[in-house]
Amino acid sequence: MVDAHHHVWDLTVRDQPWISGPTLEPLRRSFPLARLPRRAVRTVVVQTVSDESETRELLRLGPPVAAVVGWVDLTAPDVGARLAALLDGPGGHRLAGVRHQVQDETDPEWLCRPDVRRGLRAVSDAGLVFDLLVTPAQLPAAIATVRALPEARFVLDHLGKPRIAEGADAQWSSLVGALAESENVDAKLSGLVTEADLGSWTVQDLRPFVEHALTVFGPRRLMFGSDWPVCTLAASYDEVLAAAGTLTEGLTATERTSVFHSTATRVYRLDTPTHI
Repeated sequence: MVDAHHHVWDLTVRDQPWISGPTLEPLRRSFPLARLPRRAVRTVVVQTVSDESETRELLRLGPPVAAVVGWVDLTAPDVGARLAALLDGPGGHRLAGVRHQVQDETDPEWLCRPDVRRGLRAVSDAGLVFDLLVTPAQLPAAIATVRALPEARFVLDHLGKPRIAEGADAQWSSLVGALAESENVDAKLSGLVTEADLGSWTVQDLRPFVEHALTVFGPRRLMFGSDWPVCTLAASYDEVLAAAGTLTEGLTATERTSVFHSTATRVYRLDTPTHI
């Protein structure tokens, strides 16, 4: 199995400003790689702060981390040179993608800004994918962006953060369907339990959202991610994995292999010699 989305952090090294308020208080402690449940043979670790030094630290992590989705300032005039420095530095062969916390941007059209698009082209030119961390309100800008950059590859994190706790979401369904029309986008079955009711979610709460993703993306373009340790606000690693297994039990063996292995391996190039 490949876990295509998890995090690590050490609060003695760097603060995590996004961890604020009583809901997130259980996350206000360090989560080193040693505490990650070893259920996956290979994993993809994803940035949590807008800091290139964090990315350099992630690139030096050992097994089971096979690839890193890091951060770089997309709007920097020298974004291409910054990406090259990361790729040429220690562990640079593990850099497979870039992410920015677009969900925290107040401008819903942030992805459409010329300087951001320029940065996204640089990410693509460097042979990297871009992870889309967006809210449903930002999906229209994401749709416009992936259509404007057909040569680039994108991954939708957490299925675009549907409001699962509120039940069916027709607007999200329509927008995700429109995003999936672009073949240069894959998506992660990740971060769903924390969009549901943290204390009382059930697999059935997640089912309509996962089934819609399976319909519009297909198993070949979906990948499992635990979103550990953020998931622990609502569920243990094993509970998240079990839910994903239940929600995909109707798939064929080949389709399940895509979700739990092949898609992440293809998108993040885990079968290249330097990622093994």
